Amino acid sequence: MLIKLAWRNLWRQKRRTLLTAFALALALFLSLFMRSMQEGSYEHNIDNSARFSTGLIQLQSPEYATTESIEDLLPGDDEFIAKAKGLAHISYALPRIESFLLASSEERSKGVVVYGVRPQLENDYSGIADKLVAGSYLSPGAKQVLLGQGLAEYLKLGVGDELVLYGQGYHGQTAAGVYPIAGILHFPLAQLDNQLVYMPLGTAQGLFSTGEQVSSWVLHSDNLGEVAPLTERLSALYGDRVKVRDWQSLAPEMAQQIALDRAGGLFMICLLYLIVGFALFATILMMTLERRREFGVMLATGMARLTLLRLVMIESLLIAALGTVLGLGVSSVVIGYFYYHPISLTGETAKMMLEMGWEPVMPMKVSLALVRNQVLIILSLMALCLCYPLWRIQHLVVVAALKGGDDDQG
Repeated sequence: MLIKLAWRNLWRQKRRTLLTAFALALALFLSLFMRSMQEGSYEHNIDNSARFSTGLIQLQSPEYATTESIEDLLPGDDEFIAKAKGLAHISYALPRIESFLLASSEERSKGVVVYGVRPQLENDYSGIADKLVAGSYLSPGAKQVLLGQGLAEYLKLGVGDELVLYGQGYHGQTAAGVYPIAGILHFPLAQLDNQLVYMPLGTAQGLFSTGEQVSSWVLHSDNLGEVAPLTERLSALYGDRVKVRDWQSLAPEMAQQIALDRAGGLFMICLLYLIVGFALFATILMMTLERRREFGVMLATGMARLTLLRLVMIESLLIAALGTVLGLGVSSVVIGYFYYHPISLTGETAKMMLEMGWEPVMPMKVSLALVRNQVLIILSLMALCLCYPLWRIQHLVVVAALKGGDDDQG
């Protein structure tokens, strides 16, 4: 009965009801759109950076995190990594040799990062072969290398030329060799393009004299939200003999950039809800004050004050529900479209994002948790705005209300 009465009351002032519902719908749409774009961009760039660099999780020697030395290695056999592969949500496990060497050509020299990888597995993981701009991809076991385009241009080398690598290997042995260049890669990130050298894992192990050992095992999860639980499980499995590091530890600069950007986005959403909250509070209060005589008549004819309070709360809840449905309807269409057709940035904005180490794409994240959180905020906002009007109704003086005068709040 109360629900039916509340529904009829809403449409006695159609304009006010619709304006309030549209305000809530707009706030819900804008907050969902902003949060979906933010979180989608974060996940996309974290995943993209992980695939071309650190991975989401790494298993390392306990000392390697601080020394980054070729002396601190892990077993590279299948028996060692079997426990990690057996965990749910682990989609990739890649062995890598990573170290710093001096790369030279006839004219120039430069410090580089050398990655020893399993060619086919690395390509399945990062799609590195798609980055080729010249030459061909690595062949397993071949004595050849791939260079970043920026590095190749600096050293003035091309496909078929020979690259000299020199440095220190395992247990102080000399790591030196001459390797033909099989292909040139182009990375959108300058820090990768100007310093990376790839070679087959077996070739790298021979260069550094590490035997079957590797610098790290790179693990990838099929769900970014599972990274933290997986890190804890891996730490328990391997104990103190292995250091388990997640992407935030491996790429602290990106983690800090995301934290700052997320804080800015949340601040803007808070401002949005603050503006909408004031408008909503004013609307509900005006609705309450305009209906004082009506409330006075209802109380005078026998309606319990608690029942009247419930009626007003139901009316407000129906407005909130209407605004939520409208907001979710518009959000699902717009966010759904951009989920399948991500926004690609161009010009100076794209250049700035590349310099920050992010790909200039703005994908959307579709998440029930985001929807739930924003709907709960809308309902909480409505509940907060109702507090004072309900207090006014609770202290409504029936005689004063019937006369149309001010309530005696004393």
